[in-house]
Amino acid sequence: MSEFENYPGALHIAKLGEPVLRKAAVPVQHFDESLHNFVASLQTKMTEAGGVGIAAPQVFCARQIMIIASKPNKRYPDAPDMEPLVVINPRIIAKSKDNIVDWEGCLSIPGIRGQVPRADWVEVFFQNIDGEVQRRRFDGFLARIFLHEYDHLIGRAWIDSVQDNRNIISEDVYLNQVAAA
Repeated sequence: MSEFENYPGALHIAKLGEPVLRKAAVPVQHFDESLHNFVASLQTKMTEAGGVGIAAPQVFCARQIMIIASKPNKRYPDAPDMEPLVVINPRIIAKSKDNIVDWEGCLSIPGIRGQVPRADWVEVFFQNIDGEVQRRRFDGFLARIFLHEYDHLIGRAWIDSVQDNRNIISEDVYLNQVAAA
């Protein structure tokens, strides 16, 4: 039986408080057609929700899979444009010592944003959707997306990294501030 046979085409977003978001995800073992189908559904859900990234635990699947897909949209109007990248079983091999504090939101924590410190760059090993090992460096906003989604794979959420609760605001207020800038 495949790891992904039990996941329907229409996935649902897990919200903060769901146990799956606080558990470490397990590595993907089988790179087969059911994985391809699951990843296609995961990407569809991310796009429908206006995300620039998503991790499998966010759809109740505790596997080490994420998609990074930065693209300008309503939630992230200044996001750089890139083709979606499927990242499976990632391992961080290096990251900058310098942290940049910037705003983050999350499909699993709707309606709020917070200022989160993240490494300015990160270098990683991972497997692509066919199981081939890749090495890649992410910088700036793409590093932020990777690290945000990686947190989901280890049972963390961005809200765990906020240094001051006064730096958590309504998403509407955040979007109004971005529009006014």
